[in-house]
Amino acid sequence: MNKKSNNVVRVGLFRRILGRFFITISIFSIGLITFYIAFRYIINQFIWYPTDFVYVLLRPIGQNPLLFIALIWIGGVFFIFLYYWWKTLSYVDNIVEASKKLASDNNESIHLPLELKQVEDRMNSMKEESIRNARLAKEAEQRKNDLLVYLAHDLKTPLTSVIGYITLLRDEQQISQELREKYLSITLDKAERLEDLINEFFEITRFNLTELSPEKSSIHLTRMLEQITFEFHPLFVEKNVTCQLDIEPNLEISCDVNKMQRVFDNLIRNAVNYSYENGTIFIRSKREKDFLHLHFINSGRTIPKDKLERIFEQFYRLDTSRATHTGGAGLGLAIAKEIVELHGGTITAYSEDEKVEFIVALPFTS
Repeated sequence: MNKKSNNVVRVGLFRRILGRFFITISIFSIGLITFYIAFRYIINQFIWYPTDFVYVLLRPIGQNPLLFIALIWIGGVFFIFLYYWWKTLSYVDNIVEASKKLASDNNESIHLPLELKQVEDRMNSMKEESIRNARLAKEAEQRKNDLLVYLAHDLKTPLTSVIGYITLLRDEQQISQELREKYLSITLDKAERLEDLINEFFEITRFNLTELSPEKSSIHLTRMLEQITFEFHPLFVEKNVTCQLDIEPNLEISCDVNKMQRVFDNLIRNAVNYSYENGTIFIRSKREKDFLHLHFINSGRTIPKDKLERIFEQFYRLDTSRATHTGGAGLGLAIAKEIVELHGGTITAYSEDEKVEFIVALPFTS
């Protein structure tokens, strides 16, 4: 809690205790006066003689009623003060005991007396935040461990191939020219994949460690998507899929061209990798208020809900075997999400009935 919040809690608690203290004194005072009046009334109903014991005992009180009432009132106020002083100290004990629970990682709520409701709410809020931070720290540690595992797996596979084929070329002196060219081609392909993986790792690290600002400019989005899909034509042919553009003509938005091109490239590549053969990839645009929604749809295996919720996580791959023919390091969608959010937009994924759809929402006023 900050200093301002502490002052608010302290003042609120002081007012409640002081208010109850004066209310108790007022009730005690009214009760004392009522008791004295009733006492005088009852005493006056009888005839007393100077030799009566009760008369002798009560005569000083009758002669000095104000002094008697004042003494009892002062004594009562003193005991009331002691009671509330003890009660205030017990609040401190309650807070000290409750503070011990702040460091516990269970979800048990902290309970304090009603007078300390504000303190209770703030302590429970602090405990929830502490548990949440601990969970995030644990998840961050797990992601770091995953990074090491994925780096070892994804980099080792192509690197092993490169070393293996280069070793063959060195050791096999009588190898044919045709086989030599084949080995060189495979080696180059694996080396290029290794370069792509390293670039992806550097890219996501750059997004995580630095606060990037997009270098925006006005672009003709329709032509940009037409150009990107044209460049993917060889990949479409290889997978035997078609791409259908349904984009509003002459559509223009303001964005960082290079970064947004990376988003579309990643989404289209993902659609090709996980699309059924002989399928069609649809790219559509739709205006909704101040946002442009771009839909990337492909026919493919339905993604389970639990996997769909994790699909934008770094290094997450739908194929748990992390086969190289179905994707990269699992960073493409994570990078796409970072870039879209950098532009003030959102990216979401849906999947049902063997359809997979990604929706990119970008503000026109970005």
